[in-house]
Amino acid sequence: MTGANGGAHAPEDVLLALADPVRRRIIATLVRDGDATSTSLAAPLPVTRQAVAKHLAVLERAGLVRGRRTGREVRYAADLRPLRHATRWLDTLAEQWEGRLRSIKALAEQDAEPGGGATDGP
Repeated sequence: MTGANGGAHAPEDVLLALADPVRRRIIATLVRDGDATSTSLAAPLPVTRQAVAKHLAVLERAGLVRGRRTGREVRYAADLRPLRHATRWLDTLAEQWEGRLRSIKALAEQDAEPGGGATDGP
């Protein structure tokens, strides 16, 4: 499944979709119990079925759920591929920041050593 730009779903869209605790509960329920309707998903939640439908639309735009019409109902299933993509993106970002922090630490340690580039004033 692809995003509006024709490529994979943007990690930012996935993270924004998962920022809401109700949406996280919906995904967790779908992963744990399998596909479900908005009505069945709304039953244990402190929100209306209409609110759940709106949450499902956000999750669907992020690629985290897929709706499938069966008769008069739409059954939703979790799709964790966009989450895996976002996780890899976050891992890469973390590695980049760790590399930057190691460089900063090395520079700071170099400046702290005697004759390591620090000047003694005028």
